[in-house]
Amino acid sequence: MALEHTLSYQLYTSRNFPPLEAQLKTLARLGYTNVEPFSAVYGDVPALKAALDANGLSCVSGHFALDLMEKDLDAAVAIARTLGISIMVAPWLPPEQRPTDAAGWIALGERLGAVADKLKPLGFTLAWHNHDFEFVALPDGSMPIRHVLAHPSVMLELDVAWVARAGADPQQWLREYADRIVSVHVKDIAPAGQNADEDGWADVGDGVVPWAALWADVVKTAARITVAEHDNPSDYERFAARSAAAIKSFKG
Repeated sequence: MALEHTLSYQLYTSRNFPPLEAQLKTLARLGYTNVEPFSAVYGDVPALKAALDANGLSCVSGHFALDLMEKDLDAAVAIARTLGISIMVAPWLPPEQRPTDAAGWIALGERLGAVADKLKPLGFTLAWHNHDFEFVALPDGSMPIRHVLAHPSVMLELDVAWVARAGADPQQWLREYADRIVSVHVKDIAPAGQNADEDGWADVGDGVVPWAALWADVVKTAARITVAEHDNPSDYERFAARSAAAIKSFKG
C-alpha cells in the first residue's frame, strides 16, 4: 500500500509543551498532515477531534494501552472511531511486565493476537510498536519480536531508531517484515556523547540513523504513514521543522 502521509507526527513528542491546540496549529503550518495521538490526550476526545479538524489534520493511527484494549475494548474503539483512527497501536510494556523468556513472549503474542482477532471484524488493524528490548536475543537465542508477531493478524509499527539502539540492523527488519509494517516511526539518534539533555536523540536527519539510504526500503513496506518522533526534545517546534525538511529530502 502506498504511503498516505509521509509527514505525520507523534504527539508524545511535545507532551511537555502544552497547550495541545497550539501544537496542532504549529504542525499544520509546518506541513504535517497527520498526527498520532497517545493515551494522555484522550481526556476530551470530541474536543481533540474538533481541534484536528480545525487544523486539517487526520489520525490514521493512535496508541492505546494493551491493558485498556483487553479490559474495555469498546471504550478504545469508541475513541478510535471518533478520531478516525484505523490502526490501533499497542505501544509499550513497563519493565516489570516484560517477559524474560520465550514462553513469556509467546504468551504476549497470543494476547495481542486475541485483541487483533476482535478488532479485525470491526474494521481496525492492531499493531505493536517496538522499542529496543524486542530486538535483544532471549536466553534460548530467539528474538522477542518474532514471538510478538507470531499471530498473522498482528501488524508492526517499526520504530527504526529503537532497532538501531538495540544493535540490530534496521534494513534487515524493514525487509523481513515489509508486508507486516503498517507504520514507520522516523526517529534519529545523536552521535555518541551528544544531546545528553535530549536523552541522546536527535532531530531527524541530524543523527546517525542512515535515513536517506533506508527510505527506499521504507517505501517498499506496507506502511500507510511515516511518523516523526523524538522522545525528549528541548524544543518541539525546532524538531518538527527540521525533521519535516529532512523527510522531504528523503522523498527526493
